[in-house]
Amino acid sequence: MAARFTRILTIFISSVLIGFAFNMFLLSHKVLSGGVAGIAMILGLLTSVNSGTWIFLLNVPIFILGWMKLGKRFVAVSLFSVAVTSISMGIIPVTKISADPILSSIFGGVLAGIGTGLIFRAGGSTGGFDVVSMVLTQKKDLPLGSLIFGMNAIVVFISGFIFTWDLALYTMASIYVTGRVIDAIHTRHIKLTVMIITSKGDECKEKLLSSLVRGITILEGEGAYTKDKRQVLIMVISRYELTHVKKMVAEIDPRSFINITQTVEVMGYFRRT
Repeated sequence: MAARFTRILTIFISSVLIGFAFNMFLLSHKVLSGGVAGIAMILGLLTSVNSGTWIFLLNVPIFILGWMKLGKRFVAVSLFSVAVTSISMGIIPVTKISADPILSSIFGGVLAGIGTGLIFRAGGSTGGFDVVSMVLTQKKDLPLGSLIFGMNAIVVFISGFIFTWDLALYTMASIYVTGRVIDAIHTRHIKLTVMIITSKGDECKEKLLSSLVRGITILEGEGAYTKDKRQVLIMVISRYELTHVKKMVAEIDPRSFINITQTVEVMGYFRRT
């Protein structure tokens, strides 16, 4: 129950942070975000309807698609995020914090990236192209932020044709910064190979298998100096699972030896969710 409350609170605060970044840093200089949010910003700047309202309306058909592909829980959490962002954009005034559009583009991108990355880590999304990207990353190990950046390129060209190409370049800088920050926070695509050398291999194996949906390969080992028999457990995990794995192994065998290396590529079956 506490974990669920923390997750919802994280999504709420992160969504408000995104709305703050949009209104106070980006929209005030006519700098856009990426994807559906960027299109909504264009519509908001060209019409009398608030950009937050456009964000919600444009996400409706995307959430219908996500409902079928990603499940009800994911869509419900993402819908909550989009709703909070839309409401916050309607409440927070569009005001310039900085008169420099370059600084506003960078800091707005950083804040939007932090909010989006935290929402991803909490199991939700900010809607739009994020939902499409989440579907794709279930099938391929692609960096989520970079993927979104690639899909958002069209917004830059729209900005250039409708406004000015200077604003389009500011938009590109903001989207790039957002993508890099997302990749720094949302690290599920990073895989690690963990080698656990322990005298309590069976206990560690049972503990890990009961808590993780991961395969484990077990080798028999022997200490070169002590001649003591050891078991070597080898497994590939996501970066999110590392802290959990270390904690479980330490509980079973505090004297175990763990070697952790980053994995360049995984071939074969690997559960990606």
